[in-house]
Amino acid sequence: MKLLTLAAACAAVATLAAAPAFAAESVVAKLAAPVAQPTKFIAGEAVFNCEGDTCVAASPQSLTFSSSACKTVAAKVGTIVSYTGRIAMDDTRLSACNSVAVARAAAPQMAK
Repeated sequence: MKLLTLAAACAAVATLAAAPAFAAESVVAKLAAPVAQPTKFIAGEAVFNCEGDTCVAASPQSLTFSSSACKTVAAKVGTIVSYTGRIAMDDTRLSACNSVAVARAAAPQMAK
């Protein structure tokens, strides 16, 4: 029983120690077209700051590199050319993200 408790405690410490290492890595979305003006929004539990053709989440969370976060970014600012954190998002997942941007662009715009 003590060994099981010790193993659980070690796993908890290892998990907590890994979180700050991930947080140090920015998530960057390169856009196909620049934003008209600087934009800030939340996606994947992180704040994205967009200027020109780049959106950066300087303090990403565990969900920031997820497909749903990528889709939120694409819905807000348009087609994404690359989405990177510690690694680059693969083409299949990137296509899924951009399907949201394409659908948004094709939808009729309502008058304000």
